[in-house]
Amino acid sequence: MESSLTPAEIAAKYAAVGEGKAKRSTPLLIVLGILAGALIALGSAATNTAVYGIQDTWTARTICGLLFPFGLGMVVIMGAELFTGNCLITVSLLDKRCTLAEMLRSWVIVYLANFVGALAVAAGCAFFGQLNYSGGALAVYTMKVAAGKCAIPFANGVVLGILCNLLVCLGVLMAMSAKDTTGKIIGAFLPVAYFVLCGFEHCVANMYYISAGLMAKAVPAYAQLAAEAGVDLSALTLSNFLLGNLVPVTLGNILGGAALGWLMWFCHLKKR
Repeated sequence: MESSLTPAEIAAKYAAVGEGKAKRSTPLLIVLGILAGALIALGSAATNTAVYGIQDTWTARTICGLLFPFGLGMVVIMGAELFTGNCLITVSLLDKRCTLAEMLRSWVIVYLANFVGALAVAAGCAFFGQLNYSGGALAVYTMKVAAGKCAIPFANGVVLGILCNLLVCLGVLMAMSAKDTTGKIIGAFLPVAYFVLCGFEHCVANMYYISAGLMAKAVPAYAQLAAEAGVDLSALTLSNFLLGNLVPVTLGNILGGAALGWLMWFCHLKKR
């Protein structure tokens, strides 16, 4: 018995799965979207916590690359709704299994629900002591990461978003190729590890990273620690978060996911 699906079978399977996602009821999309946002945020919080005391960039990125992918693994195993992965619904659209309106409706609801889940985790970490590690050093690191993301040029955000979601959606499809839990986690692991190692930009992860930084900045003790450490927080503003990072990164994520979706449809499902 085959232990995995062929590329053509993966494309056909996602076309059917994507149809279900596009037509899923609003309450389910909201609940499963909040779950996915929280799971990705927990993975993001774990990476910050694991590396905040490490000065060497190579070591820190490698550790993040080993830890963060399990967030997507949890999303896949639990059947949660993640906006970036759902950019693959373009496969279902091209295969005429759903309408453009149905796909866009799903995207908007899931995106906002992911945001809610990420904000909830960020608030829990920033306002209830999780960032107190090493006398607040974790809070300072969290703000530093967030400020760096807010200072990314618009074009960089788009391109890094494209590269990120090519890999995330590849991870979703590779996980779908497996027929057991171990295979699904391993399938999702490597592509996501690559995007983290390379520092590409993921809009849902940034919903945590930057929100947690903004919330930490609002805590006077944390802001004072950042000032004492010489961390420049001038770029860490709500407008830079929403317009300077989320907008370009989200656009890039959509383009990257849609491009991979088109490729899968064109190669394996288009009627010749």
